[in-house]
Amino acid sequence: MLTALVRGGVPAAAAALAGCTSLYFPPPPHAPLLTQKGEFYGSISTNQQNNFAFQGAYAFADHLAAAGTFSSLHRAKGDKTENFDFAEASVGYFTRIPDKRVLEVYVGAGGGGTDRTERNPEQLTMRRLEGSLSKVFVQVNYASKKKRSVHLGHHDFPLSYGTALRLSYVQLNNFRIDGQGQAPIGNVIFEPITFTRVQLAGPFQLQLMSGQAFGFHPNDYLKAANSVFQLGLIIGLGGSNSWKPGAQ
Repeated sequence: MLTALVRGGVPAAAAALAGCTSLYFPPPPHAPLLTQKGEFYGSISTNQQNNFAFQGAYAFADHLAAAGTFSSLHRAKGDKTENFDFAEASVGYFTRIPDKRVLEVYVGAGGGGTDRTERNPEQLTMRRLEGSLSKVFVQVNYASKKKRSVHLGHHDFPLSYGTALRLSYVQLNNFRIDGQGQAPIGNVIFEPITFTRVQLAGPFQLQLMSGQAFGFHPNDYLKAANSVFQLGLIIGLGGSNSWKPGAQ
């Protein structure tokens, strides 16, 4: 199962292990893949950097949905401490298209806070960076059923695959270095990602999401430096099963 799940994700995993000096850690794109009114999607995921993400979406009308994400990273290393909390909200359109495929389009906005404290080998603070973040984005999700399953023991675990494309404008506001105000910094970030889902039992699925974030305006503090590589658990309630993994 693991081999199939990580198909195409190894390069992204290796890249994610590289150091990142950015004050922005993009939350993973949400991909609820809703099919009908009243359907609910929820997920919890993390990556190698311990960047946790909690996501949810609800189809409040035929073809219309609302979605939200909260992402949090708090880590302390010998040379630095980083804190990042960020929330997003969006509304979107979803539809089922022929051959058991799903298409979604979302527009949204987000905001949060970030800080980093850098220390020398003697653990003395050398520099502190902090600021607030704002963001607007548009995202397209696409998925189709694949006639493939992973056989493990006496069970078959159906797989599905999909793609998400997200384009964002992110701005670092109220930026301060050692208490001194700095000019705001902006960047346009493009995130093409793929995801693989394994049907576990009932409404639960395991998801691997991998990809890369590309920034169009190079700068020192608002880079698209960390790869998208999230492993998470998904629950889906109230939707049509006709396109989902394992459906006939």
